[in-house]
Amino acid sequence: MNLAATPGTPGGLLLPAAVLAPFLGMMLALVLGARNVQRAAAVTIVAGLGIAVAIGAHATQAGAPLAYALGGWAPPLGIALRADGAAIAMLIAVAVVITGVGLYASGSFAAPRGAPEERAPTVYWLLLLAVWGSLNLCFLSGDLFTLYVALELVTFAGVPLVCLDGKAETLRAALRYLVFALAGSILYLLGAVLLYGETGTLDIAMLAERARAAPATFVALGAMTAGLLAKTALFPLHLWLPPAHAGAPPAASAVLSALVVKGSFFIVVRLWFDALPALPGPAAAQFLAALGAGAIVVGNVVALRQVRLKLLVAYSTVAQIGYLFLMFPLALDSATGAIVRGDAMTAGILQAVSHATAKAAMFMAAGMIYATLGHDRITDFAGAARAAPAAVLAFALGGVALMGIVPSGAYVAKKLLLDAAGASGQWWWTALLQGGGALTAAYVVLFVARTLARPSVPFEIAAPTNRWQAAATLALAALSFVLAFATLGPLPDGLLSSAFSAKELLSTVAIVGAGALLAAGFARRADESAPAGAWRAAWLPIGRGFEGADAFLRRWPVAGIALVAITVLFVVLAATR
Repeated sequence: MNLAATPGTPGGLLLPAAVLAPFLGMMLALVLGARNVQRAAAVTIVAGLGIAVAIGAHATQAGAPLAYALGGWAPPLGIALRADGAAIAMLIAVAVVITGVGLYASGSFAAPRGAPEERAPTVYWLLLLAVWGSLNLCFLSGDLFTLYVALELVTFAGVPLVCLDGKAETLRAALRYLVFALAGSILYLLGAVLLYGETGTLDIAMLAERARAAPATFVALGAMTAGLLAKTALFPLHLWLPPAHAGAPPAASAVLSALVVKGSFFIVVRLWFDALPALPGPAAAQFLAALGAGAIVVGNVVALRQVRLKLLVAYSTVAQIGYLFLMFPLALDSATGAIVRGDAMTAGILQAVSHATAKAAMFMAAGMIYATLGHDRITDFAGAARAAPAAVLAFALGGVALMGIVPSGAYVAKKLLLDAAGASGQWWWTALLQGGGALTAAYVVLFVARTLARPSVPFEIAAPTNRWQAAATLALAALSFVLAFATLGPLPDGLLSSAFSAKELLSTVAIVGAGALLAAGFARRADESAPAGAWRAAWLPIGRGFEGADAFLRRWPVAGIALVAITVLFVVLAATR
């Protein structure tokens, strides 16, 4: 179906409804007042989830994407909303995560009837709905300028979530996030202007037909890609993510880590796969995936060196973002050199959906552990499994889902990427995918070992576990294993035929075993100056070296230079293909 010339399809009216419903919920909450903001949000969440599911059902029944032209004006005069399989998968995943996070937040941002009005609950519920509506616009918009507007809405709704507690530390983290995200916005807008001047349109479907290899087009591609990577916090442009995600309240961290970074990632997918598929070429695609590889290695190792659980999860997000970008060189058509949709793209979206549910569950579990123990120091977790069993189980399930082992959605994503790497002869990505699973397993093994340890002295439970929070966290962790399959539909024949074979089970054992060895070598201990065995003595300097490199890369001058250098490299690599 030529969506560029399609003013609308049956069921297309659901697309503006998905975008508008959260914003209408915000206005309803403002009218009803702070004491009713939580109820307005709850009604909106139920309605928004229903709309997302209806879009999926309608597209499945029709067997084709949905489209809707605002005001009946088709592009280039009007603005089109479009929902293909990738967009629908993200819509449903975000709606499910918002529902789980909203249930969890009812325990920490409750606004009971008759209670005095408080700023934080009111702001939280309004921002949650604003993030949701903005992300839906990211997934459905069919032109690059509307996507710019959506990006800015996501940023301005996400930044205040970082500093809800008003502390100086979180205000600094929010300001750092805002400034670097705005730098990314300037680059994206510069690229959009150049593309419009070159082609006369910003409609994605029309750009795919009109964009040609020209200096302005290559500069646009480089600037927009680098700007979006800054917003996604892809290594080495991640200076804002660890303090922002670790400092926010757990219900906000879950939204920021699981969802907000997916908006800019999804626009990179739109830009490379749909708007300019013939322009990036093999060298630029390899460079993009190399940045992802750096994120996987550095993010995972530095995660193991963290003292606090929330910082470990934040660095885990830095690593997991890297996986999302491995699909680009694997999606290249060897005959034409163009980026094409196929199993590699399916793997990327599958990874994004699995990460959304798993990471939300892990941040929510970290918040529950903090509430129960009164701290989140990993070295003092002995006895946590007995004190907060639901939180520990949810965290472990989320971690296992990220490891890419049977039967998680990330396992299927890894299988698709491994098949694509094997078919295209790109063996180096095979090695990274297998090694990355062991690195992820390392901090999961570390967490489980520390929480199952017997405490040396009895400790008091700071607060009992909230049952609704436990239920929401466990549900999202469990969904990490099944939601991706439900949203993406049929998978390639034979993909899962050997999922439980002896070979796969041995591979799982090897990943977990390697993870245990890496944890023993890299993980921070309560007394870092204590004598270390030969194994730890060999690996510890490497871990400290990664820590130092991370601290260096997250300095403002270094990050700024890296942003400019990455922009130039994308332009040069695309132009000299």
